[in-house]
Amino acid sequence: MPRTLLVALSMLCGTPLGALACWDEVAQRHGVPTDLLYAVAKVESGLNPKAVNRSHIRRTGSIDIGLMQINSRHLPKLAKRGLSESSLFEPCTNLDVGAGLLADLFSRHGLSWDSIGAYNAACTELKGDDCTKARARYAWKVYRQLPANNRSARNANGSRRPIAAPSAVAIPLLAVRVAP
Repeated sequence: MPRTLLVALSMLCGTPLGALACWDEVAQRHGVPTDLLYAVAKVESGLNPKAVNRSHIRRTGSIDIGLMQINSRHLPKLAKRGLSESSLFEPCTNLDVGAGLLADLFSRHGLSWDSIGAYNAACTELKGDDCTKARARYAWKVYRQLPANNRSARNANGSRRPIAAPSAVAIPLLAVRVAP
């Protein structure tokens, strides 16, 4: 990941630069590109490690926690790894859990935009075409936040510049058509 993007992430997340080394470490550990993790975190929490989404608690009985908005339904499984709800507010822990969930989706559904869409739309309530559309909407949000597609990206001196698409994402994922 370019150093300027790491510095920007550090400022946005309010975390020390040393903590941001975890982005690349987590990406390597789970085989999920760093830029994809960034895009998902941007969509999920606006890069806010303290974010909590309670908007669906009445409907689902769960909340979403932290940087990657880990759903509280995962807490029993995470407790077996020694993780609690409060540990999900630690950015590296949350990022690691989110990357693990994405890696699991890739192993179950293949390296596709549908897998990325499934990160947000598990389709336990939505079925058929409604599920497909929800996943596609989310996948498009993530796609638009990939640094190569984010038109607001700037280099260190503030001028606009294109950022190369992450190679691990560009070929296999972008070959899949996602309806807007």
